[in-house]
Amino acid sequence: MSKYYSFRILADKISFLIDKKAMIKIGFLALLTLLIFIISAGLGGMPINPLHVLQVFFGGGEDMERLVVMQFRLPRIMVSIFAGMALAVAGGILQGMVRNPLASPDIIGITAGAGAAVVAFLFLFSDHNHSLTVSIKWMPAAAFIGAAIVGFSVYFLSWRNGVTPVRLVLVGIGIAALMQACTTLLMVTGPIYRAAEANIWITGSVSGSSWEKVQILAPWTIILLIIAFLSTRTINVQELGDEVAIGLGSSVERQRFFLLLISTCLVGGAVAFAGGIGFVGLMAPHMARRLVGSSFDALLPTSAFIGAVLVMLADLIGRTAFGPLEVPAGVFTAAIGAPYFIYLLVKTK
Repeated sequence: MSKYYSFRILADKISFLIDKKAMIKIGFLALLTLLIFIISAGLGGMPINPLHVLQVFFGGGEDMERLVVMQFRLPRIMVSIFAGMALAVAGGILQGMVRNPLASPDIIGITAGAGAAVVAFLFLFSDHNHSLTVSIKWMPAAAFIGAAIVGFSVYFLSWRNGVTPVRLVLVGIGIAALMQACTTLLMVTGPIYRAAEANIWITGSVSGSSWEKVQILAPWTIILLIIAFLSTRTINVQELGDEVAIGLGSSVERQRFFLLLISTCLVGGAVAFAGGIGFVGLMAPHMARRLVGSSFDALLPTSAFIGAVLVMLADLIGRTAFGPLEVPAGVFTAAIGAPYFIYLLVKTK
């Protein structure tokens, strides 16, 4: 019995060779994500039985339970899921594209660039009543512009007859520091009420989520994730090295540009609505690699579910463990991710 399953679509124009064991693990992670989703919707200042949560999902439950679950908790959980998936998949793409286990959106400055752009957007288009003077639908565009500028700047500044992994990480760290300085400058010179709001947002928080934000983030992320999953063959070839990839007929630089564009779009959407949640793009692909191996056909979907679980758990702990205070989700991802980053540095020498 073969351990692989062949999956073909569009009249055999697109095909995937799927590891059956990897699919089982992905299915388990999907069920785990659903379980945490239900538990998270029931926990908080007003605990709700998971069975009652399911009743609410199907149109039942008491009026107060429907209000708490559908209006207060569900939007932030949905934003957590999409942001976690986007950051994790972006990290996986970057690690495969540059063949560097230390590459992730926050380490090489893409997250910081998106964050600086969104803080600038909040400052430039806010009035004295704390209200935006333009539609919030423009926020992902601002985040994408910031992420794209930084992403491509890091790539081109790292280019010396090719991009070496060490040079890219070092240039990225420098650009990230520059973006953080720009963000701090905007916070200091802007209105004090926006500075306090931006500080929480930069750390990474989904506390201000609403259904309007979900309606914008969901299609943006889903479309990009589908494109990323369809590009796994390209990433697999890129990971073999430039010479082998060129020998196989790949247009390396054009494909690398396209993959970087997908990553920046994913990061831009996540940062626009969830803030600068750090280290998810670093940790999730490594955890996925230990579960399903290095083939990106299974690695990216696995990373997506792990990213969703990490951000959901971080948000759940942040809003329940220290009540009535609420701690931003980014605090907990950084508490886990920073030691993990140090471990990777030591391991990779």
